[in-house]
Amino acid sequence: MKNLLGGKGANLCEMAKIGLNVPPGMVITTEVCTAYYKHEGAPALPDDLMDNIREHVKLVEANMGQEFGSPNNPLLLSVRSGAAVSMPGMMDTVLNLGLNDVIVKGLAAARGDRFAYDCYRRLLQMFGDVVLGMPNEDFEECLTKMKKRVGAKYDIELSAENLVELVEEYKQVYIRHKKTIPEDPYEQLEMGIDAVSWNIPRAVKYREINKITGLSGTAVNLQTMVYGNINENSGTGVCFTRNPATGRKELFGEFLLNAQGEDVVAGTRTPLPIAQLADKMPAIYKELVDVTTDLESHMGDMQDIEFTVQDGRLFMLQTRNGKRTGLAALQVAVDLAKEGLVTSDKAVLLVEPRHLDQLLHPMFENEKGYAELVLAHGLAASPGAGVGRVVFTADDAEAWNARGEKVIMARTETSPEDVGGMHAAQGIITSRGGMTSHAAVVARGWGKPCVCGCEALQIDEHKKMMTVVENGTSTIIKEGDWISINGTTGEIITGQQALKPPSISGNLATLMKWVDDARRMSVMANVDTPEDNGAQGIGLCRTEHMFFSTPQRIAAVRRMIAATELESPEKTESLTELQGYQREDFEGIFRVIHGLPVTIRLLDPPLHEFLPHEGPALTGLCKQLAKELHKSSRLDSLRESNPMMGLRGCRLGIVHPEISEMQATAIFEAAANVMAEGKSVYPHIMIPLVSLSQELEFEVDLVHRAAKKVAERTGLEVPYKVGTMIEIPRGCLIAGQLAKRAEFFSFGTNDLTQMTFGISRDDAQAKFLTFYKKHGIIPIDPFETIDTEGVGEMVKIAVERGRATRPDLEIGICGEHGGDPSSIEFFDSVGLGYVSCSPLRVPIARLAAAQAAIKAKKQ
Repeated sequence: MKNLLGGKGANLCEMAKIGLNVPPGMVITTEVCTAYYKHEGAPALPDDLMDNIREHVKLVEANMGQEFGSPNNPLLLSVRSGAAVSMPGMMDTVLNLGLNDVIVKGLAAARGDRFAYDCYRRLLQMFGDVVLGMPNEDFEECLTKMKKRVGAKYDIELSAENLVELVEEYKQVYIRHKKTIPEDPYEQLEMGIDAVSWNIPRAVKYREINKITGLSGTAVNLQTMVYGNINENSGTGVCFTRNPATGRKELFGEFLLNAQGEDVVAGTRTPLPIAQLADKMPAIYKELVDVTTDLESHMGDMQDIEFTVQDGRLFMLQTRNGKRTGLAALQVAVDLAKEGLVTSDKAVLLVEPRHLDQLLHPMFENEKGYAELVLAHGLAASPGAGVGRVVFTADDAEAWNARGEKVIMARTETSPEDVGGMHAAQGIITSRGGMTSHAAVVARGWGKPCVCGCEALQIDEHKKMMTVVENGTSTIIKEGDWISINGTTGEIITGQQALKPPSISGNLATLMKWVDDARRMSVMANVDTPEDNGAQGIGLCRTEHMFFSTPQRIAAVRRMIAATELESPEKTESLTELQGYQREDFEGIFRVIHGLPVTIRLLDPPLHEFLPHEGPALTGLCKQLAKELHKSSRLDSLRESNPMMGLRGCRLGIVHPEISEMQATAIFEAAANVMAEGKSVYPHIMIPLVSLSQELEFEVDLVHRAAKKVAERTGLEVPYKVGTMIEIPRGCLIAGQLAKRAEFFSFGTNDLTQMTFGISRDDAQAKFLTFYKKHGIIPIDPFETIDTEGVGEMVKIAVERGRATRPDLEIGICGEHGGDPSSIEFFDSVGLGYVSCSPLRVPIARLAAAQAAIKAKKQ
C-alpha cells in the first residue's frame, strides 16, 4: 500500500484500522502525482481532482461536526506530502488551511482570539514560504522584531493583540512581494496540494544521496487539524519507541506545551524531554506509552511517532519506522527478536547494509559539525574517514610515516611507484581518476579511505602545495597542513576532524549467525596479498597487484616485459625471478586460506600499465633496461590506442604463453608445497577476457600441462579447477560452448557493463552519468548497481546457457557489484552461487545475500 498511499498515508490508515485516535482525513495517491508530472505542457492537477476532494471533505465534515470554509465552527485542514520511502524533513507541509479574515473571527469566537490569530499567522507564513515561494526570513524578521518590541523570549509569550498586529505585518510582506493568499478556502487547498512537490530540490538531493529510485512520486495527505496550541492542557511532540542512537528500550523524544508540530523541530523553543510529560500530563503520558508500545508490536519495528494533545485528548498524527544509527540498528533488531516481537529472519531485514558500513569503518564524530569546513568534493572511492598532514609524493608519505606522522597523500593520480606511500598514508586523494583508477582499487583493497577525481584540486608536487578552487573560492593547502577526508561521502575537509573507532558489539555476532543461517549464496573476498583474508574463500586474487608491492617486483616485471617484447635471451631469467615471487605469494595465501577455494585470475591488464607514464621517467627506464638487456629498448611501442580492448587478458597469455605458463606453474608449485605441510589447498584458476571458445581451450590446455609437470616433479596431485571470467557480451552469448571446458564462471561486471553499454566508466562518470541520473535518463549509475535490463540480461543468458551444458557449473560474480546490496539481490534471483567483494564489504554482502534469500522465500 505504501507505493500507492505513500508511507505516511499507509501508516495513518493502519493506525486508524487498529483503533488509534487519528484525525480524520484522506489520501491523494501517488498515481495523481504521476499524472501531475505527465500532464501535457506544464505539470497540473487532474481536472476532476478538486470535485473528488470536495465530496470527501463532506465526509470529514460529517465526522467532525464542523464545516470547511464556514465562519461558524470552521474545519481547518493540513496538507502533507509523503512518499513510499521515508525522507524525514525533506517533503513539505502546510497547516491551518481554510482561514481568512472572516473565518478567523469565527474561530476566535469559538476558541479565543489568541489561538485563532496564532493559527492565522502560521498559515500566512507557511503558505507564503511553501506555496508562493516567498523568503521565510522575511516572516521570521517580523516575528523577531515583534518579540523584541514586547520583551517576549518565546512565541508563546505573545498576546492576542500582539498576534493580531503580527498578522497585519505578515500581510505587508505579501504586499511587498506582490503576492496574495486566496480568501477561498478551497483555492488555498488546491494551491497547497499543488505546492507540496515531489521535485523540490532538497527532496531530489536526498533521493540522489540515498540512491532512492523507482518511486512513482509522492502521495498527499489531507487531514483535519488538531491543535496543540489551544491552551496549557495541549501540546505536541515527537518520540521514538527506542533510543535511535543506542537502541536502548525507552521512550525517547521531546514535546512542547501549547505549541503546534513545527515548533518542536523549528528550534524556536527548547523542547522538553519526553520523560517530563509524565509530570506535566501523567494520564496522557501513560496513554502515550501504551499506544507506542502497541504500535511497535503491531509494526514489528522501532517507531518514530508524531502526536498532538488537544485540550487533554491524545491524537496520533504519524508513525514510521525510525531512522537509527548502525549501533542502534543492531541493538533494536536483536532485542526485538529476543522479545519475541519478530523472527530472526525479520530481524535480519531490519538492519540496513549502510548500518554495517557505519560500524566497520572509522567515522567522524560529527559529520554535520564540519559542514562549513568542506574544501571540495570528489568521488567517494573507498569508504571510511582519514585525518593527517598532507604530503604530495609517495617518498614523503613514507618518510613522514616513519617518523610517526599521520599523513594524507595527495596526487594528481597514482601509479605503481606510489604504493609505498599509499600504504603509509591514512588516506589518499587524487585530482584525476575514477572509481576503478589505481588509487581507488588499491585503497579499497587495503581498506583505506580514498577520494578520487576531485577536479577542484590543482596539485603541484614540486612546490609541495595544492590550490583548491570550489564555488569561486580559492584555498591554498601546503605540505604539512592538516586535512581530513571522508571516503564515504567524497568530502575533503580542512583541519583535523575528530574520529571515533568502529562501534562493534556482541550483537553483531548474533545477527551474523542469523544472516549466515538465512542466506543461500556464499560470500568470498577479493584479495591480492597474504595479509588479506577471505570469508568463505577468495573469489578474486588479481595476480598483477602482487607485482606492485615492492620496487624490486616492479623492476622484475619491467625487465620481463622488455625481455619478452624484445625477445631477449634474458627473458627466461626474468620469468624465473617473477615465478619465485608469485610462488612465495601463493604459498602465503594458501596457508592463510587453507581448506577454502582460492580463485586466481591470470594476468589481465595491458603490459604498459606496469610502465611509467610517458616522459622522462619512461625514457630513463628504457635506457636502464637497454643497458641491462644489452639491446635497444623501445617500450613505448607497447602503447595502444584503446588498451582496455587490446592485448590483455587471455590474449596476452596466448600471444606470450610463457607468461601464463609461469603463473600456472607458480600456482601449482605453491599448492604442492603447502599440501606437503599437511594443509588442504583448492586453487581455482581463472582465465580472463574470453570471447572465443578457442581462446579458452588454448589457456585451459596450457594450465593442465603445467599441473601435470608439477605433479610429476613433486609427486603431489593438486585438486584444482579451471574456469573463466565472463566480462565480454560475446562470452555470455557463447556460454554454452565455454562451459564445455570451463568448470566455473565468474562475472567481471565492471568490464561487462562497459562493453554492454559501449562506454568507458571513468569518462562516463566524469562527463555525463550524473547528468543522466539527474534528468531521469537513467535511474542509477550502472557501475554502482547492476543494470538488470541490459547487463543483467547478459548474466541471465550466460547462467542459462552455461548450466544447460554443465548443470553443476559453479557460477559467481567478482566485480564491484558483488558488494552492492541491490545487485546481490539480483544475483541471488538468477541463481548465482557466490559473490566476491572487497574484504571490508564482506559482512555487508553476507547481510544482503541473507536479505535477498529471505525476500525470495516470502515471494
